[in-house]
Amino acid sequence: MRWTLKPIPENHKIVKLAKELNIDTELATLLIQRGIENYEQAKHFFRPSLIKLHNPYLMKDMAKAVSRIEKALVSKEKIMVYGDYDVDGTSSVALVYSYLLQFSNLVTTYIPDRYAEGYGISFLGIDYAADNGISLIIALDCGIKEAKKVAYATEKKIDFIICDHHLPGDEIPKAVAVLNPKQADCNYPFKELCGCGVGFKMIQALAQKHHQTIEDLIPYLDLVAAAIAADIVPMDGENRILAYFGLIQINKNPRPGIKALIHQLKKEITITDVVFQIAPRINAAGRMKHGNHAVELLIEEDFETAVNFAKEIEIYNTDRRATEKEITEQALKQIIDNGEEKNCATVVFNKNWHKGVIGIVASRLIETYHKPTIVFTESNGFYVASARSVNGFDLYGSLEKCSEYIEQFGGHTHAAGITILPKNYSLFKEKFEKVVNKTLEEKSKTPEILIDLEIDLSSVTPKFYRILKQLEPFGPANMKPVFISSGLRDNGFGKAVGVDENHVKLNIINGADPKTYNAIGFNLAERYTKIKGGFQAVYTIEENQWNGNTTLQLMLKDIKEE
Repeated sequence: MRWTLKPIPENHKIVKLAKELNIDTELATLLIQRGIENYEQAKHFFRPSLIKLHNPYLMKDMAKAVSRIEKALVSKEKIMVYGDYDVDGTSSVALVYSYLLQFSNLVTTYIPDRYAEGYGISFLGIDYAADNGISLIIALDCGIKEAKKVAYATEKKIDFIICDHHLPGDEIPKAVAVLNPKQADCNYPFKELCGCGVGFKMIQALAQKHHQTIEDLIPYLDLVAAAIAADIVPMDGENRILAYFGLIQINKNPRPGIKALIHQLKKEITITDVVFQIAPRINAAGRMKHGNHAVELLIEEDFETAVNFAKEIEIYNTDRRATEKEITEQALKQIIDNGEEKNCATVVFNKNWHKGVIGIVASRLIETYHKPTIVFTESNGFYVASARSVNGFDLYGSLEKCSEYIEQFGGHTHAAGITILPKNYSLFKEKFEKVVNKTLEEKSKTPEILIDLEIDLSSVTPKFYRILKQLEPFGPANMKPVFISSGLRDNGFGKAVGVDENHVKLNIINGADPKTYNAIGFNLAERYTKIKGGFQAVYTIEENQWNGNTTLQLMLKDIKEE
């Protein structure tokens, strides 16, 4: 692991902010690293306000979108709310559908089948709309690169409103309205909304039309927070405000479907819980069965019925874990058998791999080899893939350089979906390897740990942790603070734990300080056995709840002998 200490701000700035906010210099340093340098910025950061959300009509085409939806409501047209099958897409569909339902009972939902239709807007979905007399489709978390599909719908007298956040292509679809802050000519102040965030801005604009306030929209924020967390978008600007109030909604008054997913956790739900507990379960429906199951759960109004839906989804999630583990093992074996461990990129294929989990498998392979990774399987006569990147490498830009061998692709810097013809697989693989070899920087070949601050272990107190919690919700642009401490030793009771004994549990002491600090390091047991004396540790601080007691615990990210 490559340890990188973030630049420490100028001392006069630290001292000034610490005095202005009456906080210690360590916290002041963390704030300045996050772009917070004065009292006013700190107030907005620590006390998010829904009033600070931007006017939705600043987004290009918003007035057109609202006008078209209003026309459909007044004329009693049938409306289809269409979305992708992942958390962002299904949450978006549940959000817009449940909002519009208060004005019309002629609203229906549509999630494409991952296997029969693939990602994004499908001809099959448009045909379904035409056959059922639907004249308006609102597409969420997809559509920005679907010019041909939108043109096909227009021929069938179906209008489209697109709410997307992915990077636009060269041609913008000729829809009635295209809501996407990433459009070059869109002046909306915040560019990093997820798909559900764009959908929320649309219902915010509709709410203004119906004389509703932002408070009337709070019940929908549990869905927005789930999508923000799952899509790993920057946790600043509007995303921080929406996630902050969405987490309050999840903890105090979640919709029955989300309550059914979390009622067994019996603790305050954090953004981490959403990422690792809620999101994978919502995703599992679309991965293993059909995204409709997730939408049904999220729009269900009866708790007992929602619990039954949640039990079904739990089965899908269990199947997903088993399938993912099996495919990862097969992919690792393929890499070794082909002698490709030293390649600059990882590209693997098996026609029998489950399309729903190849994205997770790509992430698992990066954990082992830490290089841009593409996992292909076969679907409907094509080879389809999920691609994942490493920090500092522009995956989307690299795929553009291989476009002569690609039928279709979409995504962003860190993740993408790809479709190619079987005959082009070897050619694509060879070209992608060359592109990565030429453009991947040396430093990106090693996993990096970004460290916020060096502190003494004596700083790790309940008061310090309470202040750190106020930095939540964490995510890109506001990651959980990572610390480094030196001069550490185990008090002699350290031991390997876990079924395979590959984790390590330590009781750390620091110099003459008699206090011990509990620590756990996942997959660090082998590393620890090589340390003979004092060591340095990079860690985050967590609460550990055990037998009714709550203590602080260091979550070790890496350790090195001094």
